[in-house]
Amino acid sequence: MQSGSLRTPRYLGPSLAFPASLLVLLIIIAPLGLMFRYSLNHFDKVQLMQQAFTAQNYVRFFADPYYREVFYSTVWVAALCTALSLVLGFPVAYFLARTRSRFKSTFIILLVFSLMVGNVVRAAGWMIILGRAGVLNAILVHLGFASRDFMYTKTAVVVGCTAVVMPYFILTLQSVLEGIDFSIEEAAQNLGANFFTAFRRVVLPVATPGVAAGTVLIFILCMNAYATPVLLGGTSITMMAPALYDQMTRSSNWPFGSAIALILVFATLVMALFSNWLIHRRYVKTMTS
Repeated sequence: MQSGSLRTPRYLGPSLAFPASLLVLLIIIAPLGLMFRYSLNHFDKVQLMQQAFTAQNYVRFFADPYYREVFYSTVWVAALCTALSLVLGFPVAYFLARTRSRFKSTFIILLVFSLMVGNVVRAAGWMIILGRAGVLNAILVHLGFASRDFMYTKTAVVVGCTAVVMPYFILTLQSVLEGIDFSIEEAAQNLGANFFTAFRRVVLPVATPGVAAGTVLIFILCMNAYATPVLLGGTSITMMAPALYDQMTRSSNWPFGSAIALILVFATLVMALFSNWLIHRRYVKTMTS
């Protein structure tokens, strides 16, 4: 009995993880495998998808200047939105982690509440703000500047995507910063370091894992954004998700659409892993120096 009771915990973990692992396998891996098989098929305008085993869909994507531009635009928008979220969201997360105000819970509730509003509704709000008859143009005209139409530009897409993903970054980073003992920052200031030096040498290195998690999350969200680029960008900018949707629904070209989907998944995964590795390498180097 004693020997059996000692062996039981060894198999308890794998047995509990097996159902979840099987569910992940069925929900994620199996559809990706099926999509990969579709991407190797041939598309015919009359018979639609024909069974084949060819890489012509991948060759077409990288050989066509239009789709290369779509890919570059997607990466550029995602990287810029990630950088803006980091610059604008870090001070907010730092404030929420350090504040002892009785309104702290209210601030967090407001952030969470913004996540309950759909992307389409938020994009509609930005359309009202950025349109030619919108709030921003009214302010510019009142200040004596010429009226401009900010809608259907890359600027509008970047602003809209950043507004969508920034709450995720703030909440992720804020939970990490709250685990930091800020007395070490105060000790650094007592030893002669100013606020910015103490922040750069003490707080920022400790917060690096949270920064890595938050930036990877929002980069993935921006790479796969659909509603915001369509509503705010129009035809001036096309990103991977809208291009994928057009191939699947309007053209019924499932083989080429599957290839675009897999390229999007693979590129997002590689870039997210690379950025995470780069940030953690910097973190280890800072902590050991």
